[in-house]
Amino acid sequence: MSNTFHQVYIQAVFAVKYREALITPECKFKILSVIGNLINETGCKTIIVNGTEDHIHCLLALKPTVSTSDLMKVIKGKSSKFINDHQLTKSKFEWQEGYGVFSYSKSHIDAIFKYIANQEEHHKNQNFKDEYSSFLNKYNVKYDERCVFENLI
Repeated sequence: MSNTFHQVYIQAVFAVKYREALITPECKFKILSVIGNLINETGCKTIIVNGTEDHIHCLLALKPTVSTSDLMKVIKGKSSKFINDHQLTKSKFEWQEGYGVFSYSKSHIDAIFKYIANQEEHHKNQNFKDEYSSFLNKYNVKYDERCVFENLI
């Protein structure tokens, strides 16, 4: 086959270390923009990036030559460096180790987009830990709850 064709959509979800509320309204737009640009720089296509004070959701079209682990290393590593270099948060910024990645068909993209766009409203009724656990359960991901989140100091 002379060309490669693909349609791979994923949602990546990751949290601030210890789920600290470090993403303030003052820095949120800049952080989301940086993450979206980093996704695009890998050759993947950002569809939407949003989140709350303690976590981020990214919906994107994955380029088949980019591994999920390499993509997440770029997103989390370079965004935390940018945040710290530009002192966007009051204290040193770090992402929690690990992430969740969930795949979707094209027919689900509109619903997932709306879900991510509505994060602030959604989290008035459900905290991040419960939301993340529900993703893992919905997609039948086996996990040890003790290993999902780093404990607060």
